[in-house]
Amino acid sequence: MNNTAIGRLRFVGLLEGTSFLVLLLVAMPLKYWADIPEAVAVVGALHGGLFVLYLVAAVWAAIRYRWTILKLGAACIASVVPFGPFIFDRKILREEK
Repeated sequence: MNNTAIGRLRFVGLLEGTSFLVLLLVAMPLKYWADIPEAVAVVGALHGGLFVLYLVAAVWAAIRYRWTILKLGAACIASVVPFGPFIFDRKILREEK
């Protein structure tokens, strides 16, 4: 990944998507099945910060590359769907080449 608006979006998207999956697949089961609520507190806070960074990176890329509102909307929707950032990343990568 390069040091461009798209490169930063892709990098933050990878981190945000991974943190979301860890939250859903590791921290939430630990909270409810093993009675360890601290897992959600820690991973949830990390994911929240990465979520905000992802949205900022998406808006910056939209401004920099003059995305349509639909493409920016797709990036925002991808941030709240499991595996969404990874799917959106593949779309961006195809368009970048």
